[in-house]
Amino acid sequence: MDTLIIEAFARALAVGTPLLLACLGAIVNERAGVVNLGVEGLMAVGALAAFAVAASAPDANLWLAVGAAMAAGAGLSALHALATVTLRANQFVSGLALALIGTGAAGLLGKRFEGLPLFNKVPDWSLGGFALSPFTAAALLLAAGLAFWLAATRSGLTLRSVGENPAAADVLGVNVGLVRTLAVLGGGALAGLAGAFLALAYRSSWADNMTAGLGWIAVALVIFVGWRPLRAVAGALFFGLLYYLQFRLQGNSPIPTEVFSAMPFVLVLVVLALAGLRGQAGDAPAALGRPYVRGER
Repeated sequence: MDTLIIEAFARALAVGTPLLLACLGAIVNERAGVVNLGVEGLMAVGALAAFAVAASAPDANLWLAVGAAMAAGAGLSALHALATVTLRANQFVSGLALALIGTGAAGLLGKRFEGLPLFNKVPDWSLGGFALSPFTAAALLLAAGLAFWLAATRSGLTLRSVGENPAAADVLGVNVGLVRTLAVLGGGALAGLAGAFLALAYRSSWADNMTAGLGWIAVALVIFVGWRPLRAVAGALFFGLLYYLQFRLQGNSPIPTEVFSAMPFVLVLVVLALAGLRGQAGDAPAALGRPYVRGER
């Protein structure tokens, strides 16, 4: 029984890591008032960039591959920043377009990498017989650091003020457009980092649609955890455990496998509905999804 519990916790951590990283990126975006539904596409291009660098040579620098993934995520998210912050386009439409562009481009450009070996992968750390990925450790530290930064630092307060009342922040001398743009770029970099984990540690390969909907779950997870970084840790573990149970139960139950495949997405709808009944949507930044135009109310 103890072995089964440890295995379930380890697998929940593994699957929860990209969810947590992507969720933290979306929290940064949305605390600044910008909705980003393109997380799935950002994760896909991050995974492709990481694998392309890592598979380029047997002695390729894996941390350079991680940097490439973050740069790819930030670079693609710049399109979202341009559309929503500079041109004040609809944030939901722009995010959906970003998701389609990212997944489509990754699928097309990644065809040449399908079936190629990854010469090495980011190794896990062994902690008393328990394997821990450096990505997982980084995600946990980032969650704690982001929670502290938002609550206890001047720059974190500035970010939150832009998401709550951009007009007031503007009066106090804050460059609202710059803050929102940097938040979108930073969130994109974290989504790219989530993709790097999939390519360099979790799957250690490249395949089309390797994100498998994790980006969409991460977007919903932001609402479920009330835009709180520390709550995101528990939420990511919960959905990671759900994914583990999905694969564990397939083939060991008379229930069709399609039911288990749909289970994480069905549960997303359930938990979001419960969050709405509890009024958790009231935790959303007041200016979320609204473009800011100086002088307008």
